[in-house]
Amino acid sequence: MTATLGWLRRQLPGIVALVLVTSVFLIARLPSYSAAQTAEMASKYSFKPLSIALPSGYPQQSIRKVNKDYTHIDAWISSVGAAIAMNDLDGDGLSNDLCLVDTRIDQVVVTPTPGAKANRYKPFALNPAPLPVNDHMAPMGCVPGDYNEDGRLDLLVYMWGRTPIVYLAKAGASGLSATTYQPTELVPGPNSTNGVYTGPQWNTNAATVADFDGDGHDDIFIGNYFADGPVLDPTANGGVHMNHSMSNGHNGGEDHFFRWTGAKGGDKPSIAYQRLDHVLPEDASKGWELGAAANDLDGDQLPELYLANDFGPDRMFYNRSTPGHIKLSLVEGVRSPLIPKSKTVGHDSFKGMGVDFGDLNHDGVYDMFVSNITTSWGIEESNFEFVSTAKDQTEMRASLRDGVAPYVDRSGPSQTAWSGWGWDVKIDDFNNGGEPAIAQATGFVKGYTDRWPQLQELATANDELLQNPTWWPNARAGDDIAGNQTLHFFVKGPEGRYADLAPQLGLAVPVPTRGIATGDADGDGRLDFAVARQWDAPIFYQNQSPSQGAYLDLHLTRAETPVAGRFPAPGSPATGAQVCAMTADGRMYIGRVDGSSGHSGRRTTDVHLGLGQNVTGPVKVHLQWRDRTGQVREQDLQLTPGRHSLELGLQAKEK
Repeated sequence: MTATLGWLRRQLPGIVALVLVTSVFLIARLPSYSAAQTAEMASKYSFKPLSIALPSGYPQQSIRKVNKDYTHIDAWISSVGAAIAMNDLDGDGLSNDLCLVDTRIDQVVVTPTPGAKANRYKPFALNPAPLPVNDHMAPMGCVPGDYNEDGRLDLLVYMWGRTPIVYLAKAGASGLSATTYQPTELVPGPNSTNGVYTGPQWNTNAATVADFDGDGHDDIFIGNYFADGPVLDPTANGGVHMNHSMSNGHNGGEDHFFRWTGAKGGDKPSIAYQRLDHVLPEDASKGWELGAAANDLDGDQLPELYLANDFGPDRMFYNRSTPGHIKLSLVEGVRSPLIPKSKTVGHDSFKGMGVDFGDLNHDGVYDMFVSNITTSWGIEESNFEFVSTAKDQTEMRASLRDGVAPYVDRSGPSQTAWSGWGWDVKIDDFNNGGEPAIAQATGFVKGYTDRWPQLQELATANDELLQNPTWWPNARAGDDIAGNQTLHFFVKGPEGRYADLAPQLGLAVPVPTRGIATGDADGDGRLDFAVARQWDAPIFYQNQSPSQGAYLDLHLTRAETPVAGRFPAPGSPATGAQVCAMTADGRMYIGRVDGSSGHSGRRTTDVHLGLGQNVTGPVKVHLQWRDRTGQVREQDLQLTPGRHSLELGLQAKEK
């Protein structure tokens, strides 16, 4: 018996490996839906591609000028920056305004969505003057939000080569134009020499807005990618580095939190934030951030934070903050012999690119989808479809307090594991059928010379060589790495597995995509979406899907009087407010006022819930939010399907 047990112990690693290989083989051989089934699923969706109007007169580029140490990989360094957001910037009651970054002109553009109301104003680029700039910076993303709490949406622009700029809407503006906004430093201080920017050279690729400390005011998280340095300065030689590991890199840019401390509206608006630099542990704070999402997972109205990291483990944090003090504690998944390390929350060695929250199984608890690099015969990791194992928010809270993230990856069995070089992801119901789809951007560098073999060599190189960019293989203009990959549009089929319907829906355009923004631009009750493309024109997809059921579209704002002025003030979004709709057949549908989740795409701050075909009357809706004093409020309402505008104060009141 002793000899037998000893033999089993010695063979255990091989037995476990055999079980894992067999499991992966069986998952890979799961049957796909038939052509007839796929056609039936696709018949429930329809999107019309429309061109987005852009300002003219700006010089065009097809690749960025970079630090001399990065010259031989300038295509790699130029592979991010396309971004897009949808919201109501002009106060007309619809999410029909876009704020986008077009890498071809390196400008942040505000433009109306195409369609019936496309002529409300002319597209324009935001003007940072009189703030200092230089020739070695580029915008990376745009996050709408009411940063000075005057009831109008402002725009946070984060960049490479500079600290972020907040464009505050002026109350007296007569309409949307470049003069509507007053550019304001998020990080004040001496940052110019003779009018040229010489301040900190942050290289930001992730940002999210949430009331982290629970004081009733929105705070800002800034996640940097490269460490501070002259990444885009072609006159500089050195002062930059790459990741020191492909799977455990902790030498990226430092993360920062900004806690709201005050603001002023009017024609000379202002903001004041307290910068907090040591909220996260040092190794977590210096990950290579490409995505971030904040959301209240356990029902205490304090948002948790998930960081998607390139070159190393993603990080998830439980919120233990109190008003005036942000405190986040690391939580991780629990491994078992049958769960690979990289399939466990906080232990992965994959390339996290984007993240979003959504309830994929209608249990009233949020799940997560994380984009990774999943290219067959390239770098075949997998996406993460992290499904919660907690039965309710109470159980979720107990697990998180114990440092455990109760999630298991179901991407393999559900057939969402492999898609390509993933980026942004959005979980939304696009046909009101009651089941959210998963829209995902993919693709890296488009060219004509295949560089996958060189990239594979790099992926297996000694970590000691990686930090020095000299050892990286060429990735220049004309080189191709995953350049023909397309959007994915995962839809749950009749057997519970997902199918990518992008080819059937005309979405599979072979152009690298980055950001996805969602919102109902025309008020017809169907979510439209816009896509930012890297080194190509952005595109808008007008939703023309046949009606599949009822819906709720909720515009949730703070119950406070906006600062007076000519420019419309639709109200300050109640960021983080939670919505749970319960239908007569017992199904739950949850959503939140999203402060900006994903990679570089931002959904509207309105909450859209598809309810399916069985809803014919009013729906019980449970709302939870924090008022401006930081007090948690809850209320149950009966709402008829359709659009509603509610002010959230001591109580929820319909406008």
